[in-house]
Amino acid sequence: MAPVLVPDTLWEMIEPLLPLPKPKPQGGRPRIPDRVCLKGIVFVLRSGIPWEMLPKELSCGSGMTCWRRLCDWQEAGIWDLIHFALLDWLSRCSKIDWSTAVVDSCSIRAVFGGRRQDRIQLTEQNWAASVI
Repeated sequence: MAPVLVPDTLWEMIEPLLPLPKPKPQGGRPRIPDRVCLKGIVFVLRSGIPWEMLPKELSCGSGMTCWRRLCDWQEAGIWDLIHFALLDWLSRCSKIDWSTAVVDSCSIRAVFGGRRQDRIQLTEQNWAASVI
């Protein structure tokens, strides 16, 4: 049996943070539920597949629908709020070891780079003429 991507306990924590959908007075297609889109988002982020390759068997709508919903939540600051709430919950349950951390250039800006230990010595002078 496949693992549940968005268990009920996770959904109960995330649902109050999501904005209510705007009503469409002119009709149109019915909106894909937020929980279904979140399931597609989690699947793509965990598996690393392209959005366009989201399997239809998951019944999450199209990959572009899930991607658009993620972008909407990101622009509204909801995704950061979800991340903070999950970190807070995991911390209260003692599920995070805060004594170790990984920092990369995506998280922290590396303005000047690292220190250079030694100059790199050239092995041989290059006498080739520039053709540019």
